[in-house]
Amino acid sequence: MHEHNYTKKSLIFSKKLRSEMTPFEEKLWFYLRGHRLNGLKFKRQAPVGSYIVDFVCKSKNLIIELDGSGHLGMEQILHDEIRDKYLSKLGYKIIRIYNNEIENNIEGVLEYILMNTL
Repeated sequence: MHEHNYTKKSLIFSKKLRSEMTPFEEKLWFYLRGHRLNGLKFKRQAPVGSYIVDFVCKSKNLIIELDGSGHLGMEQILHDEIRDKYLSKLGYKIIRIYNNEIENNIEGVLEYILMNTL
């Protein structure tokens, strides 16, 4: 069981993000929602600790982050490393998927996600 040490502010912000999903998040969410992927329950734009993650499957301790070209800059890479270390300490495995993979290889992305739930 994970602690929920998020704030009311982060909960409100996560709700806002759910209403403003990117096309890539929407496409992946179509396959993850409603237990569609191997019966697994995923949440989107969910607060975990002091961060809001793109997708989380708490039963498998798996976080999925979608990255666009904005994640290629050095400052963002360092931020992502700090964030990933924090989330890992909470017991989560973090996988990062580039937006172009969602667009061009959704079947491969879904297989990759499933491999990481074993």
